[in-house]
Amino acid sequence: VLLVAYGGGLAQAGDSLRLSCQASGSTENMTGGGWFRQVPGKRRVFIVTISRSGGITYYADSVQGRFFISRDNAKHTLYLEMDKLRPEDTATYFCAATSASYGVTESLYDYWGQGTQVTVSS
Repeated sequence: VLLVAYGGGLAQAGDSLRLSCQASGSTENMTGGGWFRQVPGKRRVFIVTISRSGGITYYADSVQGRFFISRDNAKHTLYLEMDKLRPEDTATYFCAATSASYGVTESLYDYWGQGTQVTVSS
């Protein structure tokens, strides 16, 4: 399974960005999806996860109410709508896929995208 994340870029505080994560290959066993982010010198941290049907989502407190995850299984694509961006949202964002229903920890994920940079200025 290959995951390619895109859609990052430069934004100002209060702006919105939409990240996408396109999956290809043997995706039939991939059920849960998630997004994590990482800043230099720190560990990658969980942001949000979604079940295969989209019926289950779980957000980190830091993004609750501002970020929204969705997926289009027909297109094998995961999305992250990021609203009301803040400078502290600046990070490299990674999408991931898991054979589990969903997950909040890195160890549950089998495949990772390459990361896309989001930079938010004040």
